[in-house]
Amino acid sequence: ARFARGRFLEVDLTEAVISGSTFDECTFRGVTLNASTITDSAFTTCTFRRTSFSMATMARCKLVGSTFDSCRFDSLSVEGGDWSFVGLPEADLRRARFTDVRLRQADLSGAKAAGATLTGLDLSQASLHAIDLTGADLRGSDLSALDLATAHLGGAIVSWQQAVAVAFRHAHWPRDGAANERLCQALVPFETARSDDDTLERAHSQ
Repeated sequence: ARFARGRFLEVDLTEAVISGSTFDECTFRGVTLNASTITDSAFTTCTFRRTSFSMATMARCKLVGSTFDSCRFDSLSVEGGDWSFVGLPEADLRRARFTDVRLRQADLSGAKAAGATLTGLDLSQASLHAIDLTGADLRGSDLSALDLATAHLGGAIVSWQQAVAVAFRHAHWPRDGAANERLCQALVPFETARSDDDTLERAHSQ
């Protein structure tokens, strides 16, 4: 099925199965997609307002350029797909799971992702200002756009390779005392991060 500039208002699509569908520049307002299964579908430049994705599963979907406002993502599972240029500012992703998803130049500024699973993500050039990643699993994700001065990273789980890459990338901060202190404080969570094969702990002991 293909929909262009459609409007879906206050529609209950709980446990819906959507596969191979295309939605272009559509508006979803007050829509319930709880426990739905969405695969191989495209939602390009769509607007989602007050839409609930609780316990939904999305696989290999394209959401390029779509925006989300006041949506619920409780226990949402996203596997693969292209979410580049999406707008998720201040989104509550604390119970969401994103795996192997492209999120290039996505707006995640101020997002609440503490404890979330965000593994294998392409976050290159994404806006991550003031994002809360406390306790989040970030292994395998591109953290090149991470703003160490504003991000909350306590207990975040990364590999030692990621921690080293972040440290080197920020090595050219202004060499004033305050900047050095911020860098050291920001890297503390990474230094204590867990990994599957304890390579980080071994690196510290050498």
